[in-house]
Amino acid sequence: MATSDEKRLIDLATDIVERATAAGADVAEVSARAGWELSAKIRLGEPEMVEEAGHRSVALRVMKGKQMALTSTSDMSDIGLKRLIDDALDLADLSESDPLQGPADPELLAEPPLPELDLFDESVSAVDSASALEIAKRAEAAALAYDDRLTLSEGATFTRVTGTTAMVLSSGFTGSQRGSYASLVVSPVTEDEGGKKRRGFYWTARRHLEELEEPEAVGEEAARRTLRQLGARKIETGELPVVFDPDVARTVIGTLAGCLTGGALWRKSSYLVDRIGTDVASDLVTIIDDPLIARAPGSRPYDGEGLPSRRNTVVSSGKLETYLLDCYAARKLELKPTGSATRSGGSIGSGTSNFILQPGKISRDELIASTARGIYVTEMMGFGFNSVTGDYSRGASGFMIEDGKLTFPISEITISSNLDTMLKSIDAVASDLDLKTSTASPTFRNGRPAERASHMLDRFTPFRRA
Repeated sequence: MATSDEKRLIDLATDIVERATAAGADVAEVSARAGWELSAKIRLGEPEMVEEAGHRSVALRVMKGKQMALTSTSDMSDIGLKRLIDDALDLADLSESDPLQGPADPELLAEPPLPELDLFDESVSAVDSASALEIAKRAEAAALAYDDRLTLSEGATFTRVTGTTAMVLSSGFTGSQRGSYASLVVSPVTEDEGGKKRRGFYWTARRHLEELEEPEAVGEEAARRTLRQLGARKIETGELPVVFDPDVARTVIGTLAGCLTGGALWRKSSYLVDRIGTDVASDLVTIIDDPLIARAPGSRPYDGEGLPSRRNTVVSSGKLETYLLDCYAARKLELKPTGSATRSGGSIGSGTSNFILQPGKISRDELIASTARGIYVTEMMGFGFNSVTGDYSRGASGFMIEDGKLTFPISEITISSNLDTMLKSIDAVASDLDLKTSTASPTFRNGRPAERASHMLDRFTPFRRA
């Protein structure tokens, strides 16, 4: 059942759609949003920053025949809304005709009842600035109290976001949803030999406040992660298996996601063009895009074009099963849409929801113990990736693995490989999946030589600053 906030946005969006079609639009689609954000930071026990802001906006997409235009505004006055509609219609007259442009087929639109995914928590919106500062203060205090060597800090920050959206389409769809999200991050700093500062961090995030880790636990884990970086050193150039920590592993999986979406494919800017049905990863890799997981960060009851949310198996045991497509991309590629449309400011494209590498059956510790010698990567810097070729190169730091144990910390290295090769070389996947973010992965290891490759695939070189 729609809340009063949802009803207000639905009424607003419906009014704009009706006015736009009466003024000459063949198609009118409106997305209306409202929400609040709060961010509070503590540094060395003292408040450093409190920011709180509300926002409200509407975005309009209109079509005249096959000519399309987008406009948006935060001016909700009658004059502001009239300008929104008039500008959209004027821009549509000036735009080029695109024969593939058009709304989703009405037969494909979601119908009520829409799934209830428990995405909103009232207690998140109830956290005021004083409470947020107290949570951050507890977390930082726990970090600094953990060890006498921790005397500095980049701070602890608590953030909460709540919002309501509504979408009304002239083709007959009306939908709304509410969401919340809260996070806490702590970043202690310690001093290494030579006065070099070492920073570590740890964070927790969830849609529901009760599911966040305790502030003291977050602070203590941040302290442990900071202290274990003391004595970090470089290593010699070589070819070694690499184990990716979940926070780093999800960036690798996220890079793959960007090559699977419609825009990258029809523009031929992805190395995965025409790869459906082929092997793109090892047989241990199954990746799903699932917007129907209760309380998950990327969940939604419908997509940006009003199609029902659905679970897509993107990679199954290493084989690419589907791309992620909005209706326009599907027409361009002569395929079917996958309920993967995203809408931002009226603009529609293809995107992910909860994009997840499925967990394995062994623990992280067991995975590390089975690695005779390799590297455990905990942080990556920069972004060197060519989506057309798959070539991949990023700075990294972490720990050396020797005889199945984490030994000394390492820094200033570069990982150079190819994403296709990296994914095909995954030979172990752990069970430690944690849905903090909408793109998520458990720990995994690149250790198996890829097919037709004659060596371990990840090459490490000392990182040289420009």
